[in-house]
Amino acid sequence: METLFFGSTGPNVKLIQSLLNKIGYNAGAVDGIFGAATYAAIQAFQRDYGLVPDGIVGPATWNVLERLLLGYFTYTIRNGDTFYNLARRYFTTPTAIATANPNVDPNNLTVGSRIIIPFGYDLIFTDIDYTYEIMERQIRGLKARYPFLQVGSIGNSVMGKNLFSIRIGTGPNEVSYNASHHANEWITTMLLMKFIENFSKAYSVGGSIRGYSTTEIWNRSSIYLIPMVNPDGVNLVNYWPVYTNDAYTQAAQLNRTGLPLPRVWKANIRGVDLNLNYPAEWEKEHQLEIEQGITAPAPRDFGGTAPLTEPESNAMVTFTSQHNFRLVIAYHTQGKLIFYRFSDYNPPDAERIAQLFSDVSGYTISENPGEASYAGYKDWFIQTYNRPGFTIELGSGVNPLPVTQFPEIYEDNEEILLLGSLV
Repeated sequence: METLFFGSTGPNVKLIQSLLNKIGYNAGAVDGIFGAATYAAIQAFQRDYGLVPDGIVGPATWNVLERLLLGYFTYTIRNGDTFYNLARRYFTTPTAIATANPNVDPNNLTVGSRIIIPFGYDLIFTDIDYTYEIMERQIRGLKARYPFLQVGSIGNSVMGKNLFSIRIGTGPNEVSYNASHHANEWITTMLLMKFIENFSKAYSVGGSIRGYSTTEIWNRSSIYLIPMVNPDGVNLVNYWPVYTNDAYTQAAQLNRTGLPLPRVWKANIRGVDLNLNYPAEWEKEHQLEIEQGITAPAPRDFGGTAPLTEPESNAMVTFTSQHNFRLVIAYHTQGKLIFYRFSDYNPPDAERIAQLFSDVSGYTISENPGEASYAGYKDWFIQTYNRPGFTIELGSGVNPLPVTQFPEIYEDNEEILLLGSLV
């Protein structure tokens, strides 16, 4: 991890500010600027954890923060320990400890054995800028807290990052949701990650969300979530303008718009717009690009030299073809819109389901805009399988949407994510 100190900026500063505030240290506003309040909070944290209180987040301090950011630690059972007294000692609950240790009998703890103890706060922070590294860490934390989750990878990005897949449920009705095809739409990743956490928490106690039984959903359906289709692009946006990897520096040179890179960058690290790289009338999309003078890699709107040139879109097609999805949802921003059509295809039930999604979210059903009518993921899914596929545009404003919109975005979309597994 990068060393952080007074004057540092960026997503990792936001991350530690959010964490420190969450665990009782006043780091000030979560603004990504390492100022006086953050410096004082780090010093107080270091003193409490037996570290040198120099106000610098170096390797030793990161080692301690890492455990807190993972949201759990491994504990060795001692004489007299119970889940109840461990929960009180570490500010969590006996149920959370039992959930993380399904093969441990709480009435017969073995001295010297090791268990997972989750901390008593939510793992998915919703006031930060998401990066691949933050998501990867949180997926590890969620898997430790909720071992019933199935975590895998459907492939790798151009730079070798995992395209993670998280499966909720074991039922025969398969559906899939994905996020962050577009780099500066990374708030969509946060939506899926928070849904995974909230669903898992409710399922672990046999609970319901908005009146939907999580146990019923788990037994009836399998929800496959791909929270970050374009991790290289997301990092390019959220680490801008300070890069420690030459690949990001070189890619950023493709931005000749005169606008800040996060405002315009949708593509992957090679300058290919992944949601224009699918074999769904790609040739028509390509012709539109030529007419607009888009003929080479760019921050947005270049669909590649052929369909599926990019490992990310290729992985999505391979993954989808290996399943029997009843429906798919691709999350984007912005506009509070639901798209469900592609060309002349009209899959059975698609319009009915779109109306249900609209009813519970308040989002508007819309025809595809001209500039995004071809070569998208949901377009390819509809064309290939003649089943319902949806693009849902979250929030409103200018990309990247501010995280202050997240509570409203989540409120609007949680029921869609539940309904999608049942309709």
